[in-house]
Amino acid sequence: MTQPFYVSPEQIMKDRADFARKGIGRGRSVVVVQYVDGIVFVAENPSQALHKIGEIYDRIAFAAVGRYNEFENLRIAGVRLADLRGYSYDRRDVTGRALANAYAQTLGTIFSAAGEKPYEVELFVGEVADDPAHDEIYRLTYDGSAADVSGFGVMGGQIEQVDAYLKEHYTSGLALNDAIKLAVTALGRDAEPARQIAPESLEIGILSRARTQPRKFKRLTGAEIAEALT
Repeated sequence: MTQPFYVSPEQIMKDRADFARKGIGRGRSVVVVQYVDGIVFVAENPSQALHKIGEIYDRIAFAAVGRYNEFENLRIAGVRLADLRGYSYDRRDVTGRALANAYAQTLGTIFSAAGEKPYEVELFVGEVADDPAHDEIYRLTYDGSAADVSGFGVMGGQIEQVDAYLKEHYTSGLALNDAIKLAVTALGRDAEPARQIAPESLEIGILSRARTQPRKFKRLTGAEIAEALT
């Protein structure tokens, strides 16, 4: 009788991580930047129908890279979880931290499960507060790891070049248009020479504490994006 082929748990986890990273790295980056009145999410996305950025709840938004069907399932699950908690308890009980924890548990369980492939996704979850010091941004990776983001963050694609540009040029207290210009310029630094990204190829969403409505998320139109970049 032949002996079963043995693969160490460490090698299995490494192979799964490599698989997920390769899938995520094939797409374009997404950048999140804190500005004076909130948080802005910027993605290179020419599609007008398949969004990488979306609203989760009143003060919470979501951005993702990787396989669309996988992160869209996570977005929908997040919306349902937030709606259920807000309805069952109080709208103030729906927090970005709780949502990030739920995503971390889901991604970690899927990554560790032997019977299915890991999700090829990374996520940002942002929550805007009444003052900049209490804004929260979380980055979730394919294996369920979670980290706080302060000031700016980038995921997906060629993140080294984009992150280096942001580290060199980011300053706190940016106006919205300046934050958008910084993010778009950084996204174009993923190639050599640097690329100019057309406004129609951008998807931008903001969480603005300056909005008087309870819902703080707004998706910018093509005209608003073009105006912000002038």
